Amino acid sequence: MAAEPPSTAPAACLETIQLEHVPPTYSVNVAVFRDVENAEFLQQQLLSRNTEFEYAFIDATSIISRLQLLSAVYKAITVHSGGNMKTPNIHSEIVWSLSPNNNISEAYRRYGITPTSQHIIVVKILLSPSSFSSPTPTNPQTPSPSTIQSHLLTHVRGRPCPFSDAVLSSFTDWPKVRKYYKLNGVGWLERMKDDEALRRRESEMLVLGSMALRGL
Repeated sequence: MAAEPPSTAPAACLETIQLEHVPPTYSVNVAVFRDVENAEFLQQQLLSRNTEFEYAFIDATSIISRLQLLSAVYKAITVHSGGNMKTPNIHSEIVWSLSPNNNISEAYRRYGITPTSQHIIVVKILLSPSSFSSPTPTNPQTPSPSTIQSHLLTHVRGRPCPFSDAVLSSFTDWPKVRKYYKLNGVGWLERMKDDEALRRRESEMLVLGSMALRGL
């Protein structure tokens, strides 16, 4: 499938993160885009299994913080390194890891990119060359962060912005988050409406707990 014309977006904000307690062969690369105009095209690349678009594309409105997203990344890497994945690849495993239940299809619908997504988070997990044998068609040479950055800027029609709590909080759809993580009706949380910062922190802890307890 032919790619869409290049984006005119400014310099990227791809952030490379080395998570603690994760094998050093894994590195995490995250980019955030707002006001995306071609979410349908990007989703179609995933559905057609275009290997050039092997990313975790996440709808940012379902995310409340860096910690929430990185917790899902950590869980996906742990499962991948243990050889226990339930989804096709580590990137789809990240999307599923955001869910508080075991319904994979539902996780894709709720947390993954949709044709109407406007604000997205893109995650690319890289394995260092030392973790690979010689490149093959099914195990190609690992791309560099600069290559990933260039590819995203070329194909994502949106405005890159920092992967920060301040940016993510501007995207959060709270009714959606409360529904997905069953936070509606939590009385003591509702009573914190006059302290937004505290309410966000407490909500984050409940979300993380739901993610961690999935399947138990």
